[in-house]
Parts: sequence; structure tokens; C-alpha cells
Amino acid sequence: MSHSVLLLGVLRAGGKRGQLRVNTLPYLSCQRSSSPKDVELGVRQPMANQIFQFNISELSKDTGALKETFEAGNLPAVAAKLQATLHSLEDVRLDIGVTGAIGSGKSTFVNAIRGLGDEDPKSAGTGVVEMTVEPTPYPHPKYFNIIIWDLPGIDAPTFQADEYLQRVLVDRYDFFIIITPDSFTARHAQLARGLLQQGKGFYFVRSKVDVDLAASRSRRPSTFSEQRVLRQIREDCWQRLEAEGLQDPKVFLLSMFELGKYDFGLLEESMVTGVESHKQHALLVALPNLSEAILEKKASSLRQHIWLVATVACGINSSPVPGVQDVACDLYRLIHALEGYYHSFGLDEDSLVKLAAQMGQPLHRLLEAIQGPKTPVTKELVVDMLGQASRDASAFTQELLNVPVLGALATCGISFATVYQMLRLSLDVAVEDAHMLIQTFLHITENRLSENSNQ
Repeated sequence: MSHSVLLLGVLRAGGKRGQLRVNTLPYLSCQRSSSPKDVELGVRQPMANQIFQFNISELSKDTGALKETFEAGNLPAVAAKLQATLHSLEDVRLDIGVTGAIGSGKSTFVNAIRGLGDEDPKSAGTGVVEMTVEPTPYPHPKYFNIIIWDLPGIDAPTFQADEYLQRVLVDRYDFFIIITPDSFTARHAQLARGLLQQGKGFYFVRSKVDVDLAASRSRRPSTFSEQRVLRQIREDCWQRLEAEGLQDPKVFLLSMFELGKYDFGLLEESMVTGVESHKQHALLVALPNLSEAILEKKASSLRQHIWLVATVACGINSSPVPGVQDVACDLYRLIHALEGYYHSFGLDEDSLVKLAAQMGQPLHRLLEAIQGPKTPVTKELVVDMLGQASRDASAFTQELLNVPVLGALATCGISFATVYQMLRLSLDVAVEDAHMLIQTFLHITENRLSENSNQ
């Protein structure tokens, strides 16, 4: 069994997140811990024993799958073996090709899926004139191994799919996004058939549905129905593509300027499901946080990583943690893991600044609402969090001794249990904060759209 397959099959952790309370602005609010220190660090001690009991049972269920990895017997050997797995999952490369006609919104899509606006210095050029002459790579600003390619347009009257795919080097990409702002044509279908012949996945995106909705509302204000218009657009897309010989085409309706609405969440889920299993985690953590479903998938994937990160942190380059008795680990590995949580869930400073601007709220309002750390992750912060997590770690260590395959983890004393506890609690808080922010953002967006439609 490969390491990547092993990891994906381990720890199908769920865990129920805390209940959120989201009101209307100036309404940002959330649950608070009883201790200001706990709020600052994002650690809530009353959950500790529940989490330990839950995860030891989950680990026990997977002893068969874990046996191959842990048969080395000692923690350093296990950690060395798993470090390669961790690197391969975090650093795997993913290339996405985005194509369509001039003015279809493909460059805006390249920017949006990377969490950027069209005016960002790192954004792809946009305009009504074709800006892309050759395939242009745009790395994700936080995950450089995720490359979104802005491909040349497919407008040429003499367009031939095989020549186009040869020109853009079709084998380079994991899958394609084919975008149109209006009806799909024979040219789009020809490209799709060419991709099928090459064994490449693709998704049809009908962009600018907000323009269609606004036009329909303006023409028929008394009988306007958003759902009816969207259904008509979707059925038109299906009929035109099926008429060109494409069976059951996957079509997603989007507005590049209101990604949280319409089908973007469904597109995210389909893209993740469609890529190879060892690339799913890398794509998941990089996708924008615009739906509850994608947040839950991110949380689930990251929870599956916790035991892996904890094992590597305790088994490689570990040093005694100042002020935390009997705990030794690689603090910089933990800093990297926590920063990854905050980047993935949009809780890093840059993401919060952008979100505050989109919401029309001062940054301090968002910082007051979130429960996790308000400052960048530092060595001192991680040491404090480990100190809190170590209070209940000994019980979990004893439980590990009762799981034969995992006995190697108990050889490091309470270090593994402490690190595992800290990571799990930190991730839970990050997930809760992300859910609160997305609910608030969507609520504000809905209110604005409602106000605009009533004007």
C-alpha cells in the first residue's frame, strides 16, 4: 500500500463543530471561552478529554491500515517514513487549464479561484480584447504548487481542437475549465470531444449569469423568477451540448463577481472529486472558502493529517519545549501546520483584510469576532498552546499503550498526545471561525442584493 493511499484511508475523523451564533451587522459574534487566555490562543480545555476519547477510538479502527507503516517499531523510523508522505501530499503539483472565448471571463475566473481581484498586482490581465497569446501560468498566491493556466481563446474561425490542444500542451493539465458568457457552440463541444479523446477531465462554466438575471428582472419585474431564469439557462446549455454529441455534460452557472452564489460550491466539490486521490488534499486547501460544504471537506481532510503531522513533529528534529514538562517536538513543523490552517480557512492577516474590505467593515470587527489567534503564529504562541494542551495529555498516552500498532507513539511520553491535542483543538477553532465568517459574509451579500433589487 502506498503512503498516500494509506494516509487517505486513515482517521475518517468527523467531530461535531460547536454551535455558531451569527446575527446581523453590527452583529459579528461568536462563542467565547471562559478564559481570555484560552480565547487568545484558540484552546478550549473543556473539550480535551472528549477529543482524546474520540480519536483514540478512530485510531484503533485503523490499526490494520497503519500496521505496514508502524511495523518499523520505533518513533524515529516511523516519522522518517511518514515525512515523505507529508511532503508529497503538501507539495504535489496541480495544473488547471482555463479556456474560452474572448470576453468569456476566463481571466477573471483565474483570479477568482486564486482569491484575487482583477486589480491585484498578481492577477491575470482582463479585458474585452484577448489578453492571452500563449498559455500563461498563475501560481496560487499561498500554494505555489497549484498553478492556474490562462489559455489562449478559442475564437479563431478556423479553430481545430487537435491543433489547439497540441499548442497548449494538453498533457500538462490535470483538468480544464471551459467558459462561455452566453450559449455554448460547436467550437466548445469540439474542444470537449478533443479532451475526451486525450483522457482529460473538463467542466463547462456558463459565466455572467448575474447579467442575464438583471436583464430579465428589468424586462419582467412583476413576473421575474430567479430560479426560472437559471433553469432556462441551464437547460439551454444542456440542449446545445447534447445536440453536439456530448452526453450528460457537467455545466455550472457562475457569476465571477458573486462567487458565493449559484454553482461555484458545486464546481469546487466536483473538481476535488475529479482529481487523483493524492491531489485532492492540495486542491481542497487552496480553494476559496465560499460554501459550507467545501469548508467541511477541508476540515475533514486536515483532520486526517493531524496524527501524521504530530508523528513527524515528535519524531524528527524534536527538542524539549521550554516550560512544558516532558514534551519534545519540532516547533517549526507545528508553526507551519498552524499557518496552513489559517491560510486555508482565510484567517491569515491578508485574507482578513480583503474580507473586511468586501464586507465593508473595519478589520478590528473581524478580529474581535474570531476565537483563534489574533497575531501571526510564533514560536512563543505555539509553546503557550502546547502548555495548555499538555494538561490532559497523560491519559491519552496511556490509552495509546493499549493499541498494539500505535505503541511506538507512546514511547515519546506525552509529547505525541500533547501535540495531537494542540493541533486538533486549533483546527476545530479555525473551522468554527471560518464557518462564522462565511455565514456572516453570505448574510451581508444577501442583504445587499435584496436592497439593490428593491431600489
